[in-house]
Amino acid sequence: MEILSPIIFSVIRAETQLVAPAKPTPRELKPLSDIDDQEGLKFHVPTIFFYENSPSMGGKDPVMVIREALAKALVYYYPFAGRLVEGSNRKLMVDCTGEGVLFTEADADITIERLGDAIQPPCPCLEELLYDVPGSTGILGCPILLIQVRNL
Repeated sequence: MEILSPIIFSVIRAETQLVAPAKPTPRELKPLSDIDDQEGLKFHVPTIFFYENSPSMGGKDPVMVIREALAKALVYYYPFAGRLVEGSNRKLMVDCTGEGVLFTEADADITIERLGDAIQPPCPCLEELLYDVPGSTGILGCPILLIQVRNL
């Protein structure tokens, strides 16, 4: 049986920022469905996507491109820039505040090729790749999305 050595790499993260919608958005309360109110469903879902750098980017900084595109998308998907609140009978609602989503930029001294199958579930380096921003782990009153762009 082959014993795999752990993959060791370091990640340098910039300070997390809020990315707000690029234009003003409606301020309103949007009630969520009864399915969303179930206690067992009130948690964050970590998801990782890997994309290769495309030559068509022409040397553009992918972090800036994603940050700007996110701000533009939040104009149309503005509830994501809000915060979850509880109404009467603990009914969950999105308070469309336009505050923004959390955005973290990071660099890692490893390549996707070197990570190899380690990026497949269960990913042994999930904690290194996904950063828990302090104060973001709650459900109520916290940003709904945390987006991290990592250069590998």
